[in-house]
Amino acid sequence: MIVRKLQERRGWAFTLGAIILRPTFLLTTKPHWVDGLKIPATGGCVIAINHLSQVDPLTAAVFTHDHGRLPRYLAKSGLFKNKALGYFMRSAGQIPVERSSRSAAGAYDAAVAAVRAGECIVVYPEGTITRDPDLWPMVGKTGAARIALETGCPVIPIGQWGAQDLLAPYAKKPDLFPRKTIHIAVGDPVDLSDLVGRPRTATVLAEATERIMAAITDIVADLRGEEPPAERFDPRKAGVAETGNPHKPHQQRKDPA
Repeated sequence: MIVRKLQERRGWAFTLGAIILRPTFLLTTKPHWVDGLKIPATGGCVIAINHLSQVDPLTAAVFTHDHGRLPRYLAKSGLFKNKALGYFMRSAGQIPVERSSRSAAGAYDAAVAAVRAGECIVVYPEGTITRDPDLWPMVGKTGAARIALETGCPVIPIGQWGAQDLLAPYAKKPDLFPRKTIHIAVGDPVDLSDLVGRPRTATVLAEATERIMAAITDIVADLRGEEPPAERFDPRKAGVAETGNPHKPHQQRKDPA
């Protein structure tokens, strides 16, 4: 189901991934793609998508590839510690992120450089699998907004639903059969034009991030056919760990703020 021909050179890592992963994905899922051609065919852009499952990078990779772009992810640095996997990911142009550390600035610089070089960066603005009890998009972090405001590139909001049926959050085994329907839909670019020339204050970044999360949430609501919560779930306010499996006792925050 290729709907736009890939114009970029894939390289060996993406070619190997396409040969192995795409057929596996299609054997175990039924893709339902909506408005994928809203992703720019060329030029730097940020794709901002909600996070439901550890399988999300695979579903997003197939989706973006089907619409003619190679995805570059901001991926947690732990994935790069395995020599073979790390070599593969770096060869595919993926960017390691040291979450909750000053080293994250290096990932930001790399993402900005990639966008300026015309690449498509995929960002999960929530920073981790949603902690919302009903899997709605939760409060976002400012990474996608920072990249967009620095480069002036379009932010493309994407909503997804169904990946959690294939692999539940933090589950160790996927539920492969019967095949699960994966719904992914693309919205119009988020309008941040009035914020681009303003200083990157906390207020400006919060406003840009809120616009991105609102756009994603609207798409998810359409896919689910439900009304989202009036207020987005905030792990800090709820006293829930922002990294790791929140269902493990030692992952609960001791000092909710």
